[in-house]
Amino acid sequence: MKVSARNCLKGTIKSVTKGPIMAEIVIDIGNGVTVTSVITAHAAENLGLKEGKTAYAVMKSSEVMVAVD
Repeated sequence: MKVSARNCLKGTIKSVTKGPIMAEIVIDIGNGVTVTSVITAHAAENLGLKEGKTAYAVMKSSEVMVAVD
C-alpha cells in the first residue's frame, strides 16, 4: 500500500460498531493507544473490516489544533 498521507498508523481492529448509515471503527495501534474513526457502513462492509484484522489509520489534514485547560 502506498499513500501520500504523512500519518499512517498500523494497528489491529479492536471493534466495529455498525449502524444503518455509519460505522465506528476502533484501531489499537499499540501501547494502550487507540484511534477511532467513523466511516460509512458501506465502506466498512467493502473493506471487510472485522475485529482482529490488521488495518491502517490514515490521517491527512492541513491543520492540527492543540488545546489546554
